[in-house]
Amino acid sequence: MKKTAFLEKTRTALSDFGRRAGDALRQLGKLIKVKELRKFRWRNLLVLTLAGCVNAVGVVMFLAPVNLYDSGISGTSMLLWQLTPPEYTLSLFLLLLNIPLFIFGMKKQGLLFTLYSLWAVGVYSLASYLITNVLPVDVSTASPFAGQDLLLCAIFGGLISGAGSGLTIRFGGAIDGMEVLAVIFAKGLGLTVGTFVMIYNVLLYLTIGVVFSSWILPLYSIITYTVGNKTVDFIVEGWDKAKSVMIVTTCQEEICKAISEEFGRGITQINARGYYSQEDKCVIYFVVNRFQIPKLKSLVMEIDRRAFITVSEISDVMGTSVKQR
Repeated sequence: MKKTAFLEKTRTALSDFGRRAGDALRQLGKLIKVKELRKFRWRNLLVLTLAGCVNAVGVVMFLAPVNLYDSGISGTSMLLWQLTPPEYTLSLFLLLLNIPLFIFGMKKQGLLFTLYSLWAVGVYSLASYLITNVLPVDVSTASPFAGQDLLLCAIFGGLISGAGSGLTIRFGGAIDGMEVLAVIFAKGLGLTVGTFVMIYNVLLYLTIGVVFSSWILPLYSIITYTVGNKTVDFIVEGWDKAKSVMIVTTCQEEICKAISEEFGRGITQINARGYYSQEDKCVIYFVVNRFQIPKLKSLVMEIDRRAFITVSEISDVMGTSVKQR
């Protein structure tokens, strides 16, 4: 009898353990999202390695020597680096501030994005340490390339670090945890991601000005921030941004035929109705580049001078609606 009771208790305990273990594994599977790892690309990792090195060159060889500051967590790390004893390096602060933010945002941003970002930050941190402490390059008092010229350092520091950040974003990650923080908290505060980041950077530069009782370096750092942002846009979106065109017309067949023959591209027609005129119309949706806009307007006006045309800038185009000639 006692043996039977013991076996029953053991069976119950093992069953309970198995159930709990299964629940734990399912939760772990949801957290890890193994399927997402199938999208992993070694090419991305190689580019992210390059991006981390490029970012380190811009920050450590142009900005840091003349006490200019990057934006976001990178700029905060530079400030803490200057305010603390020498044993606390820039590399250390980059890791301490960025890693928790990326891990914190993993659920929202995804595992693959987090892994790519952590790799990029790790390379950025390591490259910064090597340039500062190992390589035979003196970056203690002046830039090896631009000397102590603040304007040159601000422009080229922003340009090069922006190129590193842009490559990181284009290949699936981020090199600064501030973007992750913005994605998580901006909506709850009623702000856009860009506004959240801008507010943080303004507060950072104000803090720098107060701490060092000087506004020259923060003002030059704003130049760095602006140049860096423009470079990121260029790397991520390209120089020749696509334009979306919407044409409201009653001569849709003639206009679509003329556009198709001239540009050889896919066109979308959307049935519409004018509110005041109560007239049936058509909205033609079409994607062109900026050099094609004048020719497009001319074609449409030749066919329907009453057509209503809007042109909007778009950042990316996906799909197969563009017919190649």
